[in-house]
Amino acid sequence: MNHTKYQFGLSMVELLIALAISSFLILGITQVYIDNKRNYVFQQNQAGNVENSRFAALVINDYLSKAGYRRTPSALLDTVFPSRPATGGCLAFNAGHAATGLDPSDGVGFCIRYQPQTSSELDCQGSASAVEYDEAFPSSPPSADDLTVLAFKYEPSSDDQLQDGRLLCKSLNATSPKYGEVLRGIADLRLDFGVGKADMLEKEVTTFVQQADWTPATGAIRSVRYALLLSSRAGQRDSDDSKVLTDWLAEASADAKTRLAEADNKRIYQVAGATQTIRNIMP
Repeated sequence: MNHTKYQFGLSMVELLIALAISSFLILGITQVYIDNKRNYVFQQNQAGNVENSRFAALVINDYLSKAGYRRTPSALLDTVFPSRPATGGCLAFNAGHAATGLDPSDGVGFCIRYQPQTSSELDCQGSASAVEYDEAFPSSPPSADDLTVLAFKYEPSSDDQLQDGRLLCKSLNATSPKYGEVLRGIADLRLDFGVGKADMLEKEVTTFVQQADWTPATGAIRSVRYALLLSSRAGQRDSDDSKVLTDWLAEASADAKTRLAEADNKRIYQVAGATQTIRNIMP
């Protein structure tokens, strides 16, 4: 009588084949996970850069749109905006000028002035204006003391943390003006001023001048062109080179090139910019 013997379990060959197949599957899944994580990190950092750029543009455009505002549109610019000497880091305001540059020794920035639109209007630091209006169009001549004067300044990070660069603002109406932070995350900032002929009646922008080269004698600032380089934390980029950073460095100053190149450390960058016309002194 024959007895059939059955073998149970896996042979060594079958086990090795199963392990080999499982290893390939695990490697594939691991690679998918790594790729997804890399993509997630990139998207999150770029989302932060884009959000910072949008907020910066919103703030800059909002305040530049206030520059030169007069509650009485028929009032002459020279009357509403008399000459003002250089002070608080701002270059001098010529008569009729609503914007001026920051002293280059103080860094990159600009200064603006305007009449508050409403009583107790808040400035960039949340302080209320001392001006109180009891009529829509004031009949009394405007006073230079009624003007709100603000200074905006870019402050690079003091170490190699590019993402800690800040946009600062202060009100020159305060007794002891001090800068306060408006936005953080700016690796670099460039400013150009659009100017025209010296005659305030001539409204056309004929050329753009870098902030460092502009002086009150250059002409009234009729528009501001700005470019922001936003940066993520270090170690977020896979490749050694960044085209965004390379293109930015091509037009950067020598000091900015050195600072940005030394502190790059595989960061993710985003460039944002715009040209904002100071509409209150234009047609």
